[in-house]
Amino acid sequence: MLNRYKKNSEKIAMGLLSFMPEEKDVKKLQATIKEYESNADWHLYLWKEDVDIVGAIGLRVDGDRAIIQHISVNPSHRNVGIGKKMIKEVKNLYGKNYVILAEASIQSYFEHCNQLDKTAE
Repeated sequence: MLNRYKKNSEKIAMGLLSFMPEEKDVKKLQATIKEYESNADWHLYLWKEDVDIVGAIGLRVDGDRAIIQHISVNPSHRNVGIGKKMIKEVKNLYGKNYVILAEASIQSYFEHCNQLDKTAE
């Protein structure tokens, strides 16, 4: 289940985002979280499976586009479709009003998930 990020989940969110190569540096990671907290166009969501938060997905709204810029799943919960579920939920939330795109760093994964969606139809 996708839940909007709240400040009380900051450590969990930072931990999940730190799995992304470009977010390894603590100062960069803190700046990213601060941007999600303060910028109305940046939206961070956490994915909850049962009782555990195991994933994070972040996007920024830019005009008529919603651009996924962060996606991360706890390594012990990977390869079971959580990333795909998060992208699908973002499409459900934003797809009516925005074109959903992905940053270059996650573009190939985004395309992979889109291909899986098309083969499931």
